Amino acid sequence: MNLEVKTITDEETAFITISGEVDLYSSPRVREQILAVTKKKMPLIVINLEMVTYMDSSGVATLIEGLQLCNKYKGRFILVGLKDNVREVFELSRLDRIFQIRETFERAQGI
Repeated sequence: MNLEVKTITDEETAFITISGEVDLYSSPRVREQILAVTKKKMPLIVINLEMVTYMDSSGVATLIEGLQLCNKYKGRFILVGLKDNVREVFELSRLDRIFQIRETFERAQGI
C-alpha cells in the first residue's frame, strides 16, 4: 500500500493523517510534513495513525524527532488511532510512556 500523508491546519492545530506503511523508504515524506508544522510552531500537533498498517523503527524515529521539536517550543504532540500492531511497537519500546497516545481526535482535543 502506498503511503499518503495529509495535513490540515487551523490557527491552533495541525492534524496530520497518515495512511499505509511507514518504513525506511516512506518515512521521509512523513518527516517532511512534521517538520513543516513544527517550523510554524503549531501549539497542537495531532498525528492520526488510524490507517497506518505497518510502522518500522524509521517511522518511530521520525515521530520521536517531531515530538522533540514540538517539545522545544512547548507544543503538544499527540498520536491518535493506533492499531494494535502499531501500538505494540510503542509499548515494546516503552515509547507509550513518552508519547501522549489517545484513541480518537476528540479525546486528544480534551487534554
